[in-house]
Amino acid sequence: METLLQQMTAAAAKAFERCGMDPALGKVNLSNRPDLCEYQCNGAMAAAKQLHRNPFEIAEEVAGILKEDPLFAAAEAVRPGFINLTLAPEAVAAYLNARKGDVRLGAEPVGEGKTIILDYGGANVAKPLHVGHLRSAIIGESLKRICRFLGFHAIGDVHLGDWGLQMGLIIEELKDRKPDLPYFDPKHEGAYPAEAPFTIGDLEEIYPAASGRSKTDEAFAARAHEATYRLQNGDPGYYALYRHIVNVSVADLKKNYGNLNVTFDLWKGESDAQAYIPAMMEDFRKKGILRQSEGAMVIDVAEESDTKEVPPCLVQKSDGAYLYATTDLATIVQREQDYHPDEYFYVTDKRQSMHFLQVFRAARKAGLVSDDTVMTHLGFGTMNGKDGKPFKTRSGGVMRLEYLLEDVASAVYERMAASDMPEEEKRNVARIVGLAALKYGDLSNQATKDYVFDTERFTSFEGNTGPYILYTIVRIGSILNKYAAEKGIGEDALPAEILPASDAGEKQLQRLLTGAGEVITAAYAEKAPHKLCLFIYDAANAFNSFYHEHRILTEEDEAKKASWIALLAETKRVLGVMIGLLGFEAPERM
Repeated sequence: METLLQQMTAAAAKAFERCGMDPALGKVNLSNRPDLCEYQCNGAMAAAKQLHRNPFEIAEEVAGILKEDPLFAAAEAVRPGFINLTLAPEAVAAYLNARKGDVRLGAEPVGEGKTIILDYGGANVAKPLHVGHLRSAIIGESLKRICRFLGFHAIGDVHLGDWGLQMGLIIEELKDRKPDLPYFDPKHEGAYPAEAPFTIGDLEEIYPAASGRSKTDEAFAARAHEATYRLQNGDPGYYALYRHIVNVSVADLKKNYGNLNVTFDLWKGESDAQAYIPAMMEDFRKKGILRQSEGAMVIDVAEESDTKEVPPCLVQKSDGAYLYATTDLATIVQREQDYHPDEYFYVTDKRQSMHFLQVFRAARKAGLVSDDTVMTHLGFGTMNGKDGKPFKTRSGGVMRLEYLLEDVASAVYERMAASDMPEEEKRNVARIVGLAALKYGDLSNQATKDYVFDTERFTSFEGNTGPYILYTIVRIGSILNKYAAEKGIGEDALPAEILPASDAGEKQLQRLLTGAGEVITAAYAEKAPHKLCLFIYDAANAFNSFYHEHRILTEEDEAKKASWIALLAETKRVLGVMIGLLGFEAPERM
């Protein structure tokens, strides 16, 4: 469905063409001076340079044509050569009514027929999720939802850290604690036990104990390296233990990611890429892209246009060991075989930007992906405490993610102390609102920038916060329910037609809603969920201003009241879609 902005641009293009000029000059944008006009076209300035004419005269000529178009209530040329545009209320209402059946809110299905893999999460097995995992999970989840909304076959992969020394450490620590387990018996025959000999709680104690021990006990550290080698070379007992570690960890991770309303389609890990490495390395050798450097093997990825040093991509150490870059390249090989995606998208800490630059260039140099495959890394900033340093517990440790969720939900619950809701409902609403506070508080910031996590501010029911947005949606729902009860109708029978706005506040809300599809498309193109938050906040403010200026349910003009109800229903629909793309929902009441 063509957006209103596209319709205005088409009208301006025709106007420039009628004046004998390039129609491409007719691009219309939102005004950067909303106090003066709603939209503007600056094409006359560019045309003046091309034609060596006065820009104001060109603007007047084009504006004269646009004044005749029913799309516009006003088209005015202003010096030195801008064209200020104001939409006709009739055009805004007509667009909203025509968009009612469009589930994409006017957004173009730019992803139809395309596959995109989103690599986010990055959790390690045998370790609990902590606050350092928060941003990757919720930014990646939001982007996955946006991509699916726009028609992509979007595949989310957690890409677990499940292959390396940590496994050897756990195995050797377990061996010292429970030496009689069959996994350590070289004479064991037959199947190994189906049940793991430990719980997730055990693992969360065993790993840090083993890690700490390896730093002071050289013999234990050597044993852990040997255990890792044996595991990676197919020791059946160690591999059976490894599967237990992964299965127990993944069950716990799914639960904790689920509490964040984050899901993954693939639970692949570094281990899944190992089988692809030997053939990949041989392919690199045949293509002549490997170079030996101090005994190690590297791929040169620097380019003449680089403005900073880009070191070679190290794919094999001098002792024969492979690295993260090797695993990431092998994972691309696997993904190409399984899905042949049109686009790759990685969400990690921005400190890994050089790593992904090297991997992407190595992948292209090796021909692992086609020239038109899009490969993007979104490096996010740090979540900091009020002291400006990375967020920690009061004792100085890294906070587990489940504890952070509990703290935020508790803060919301305390703010709801005066509510007369039944206790169970109040706790559930606090959980829903707490998740919105956490996600909106993070996603409303530009992903690439650091931000300060402030529980008190994020859980406030006023200002640019998740609870304020949810309260607005609940308020709209309450008005719609009261109207439906008054008329004795169901929600599906609410009025549908929106009439042209009769005042500035009503028009502002209507006009904002028309831009929903464009905002979603821009959020995908720029990989910027915070653009959705900006839109949501503006729309919530526009509704609340409208609500305070109009007596909706007591309006005597039934046609006007019905139109307002239809406008509220569309506002609720748009806000509901938007928060769904951010990864949270609104309760029935607050």
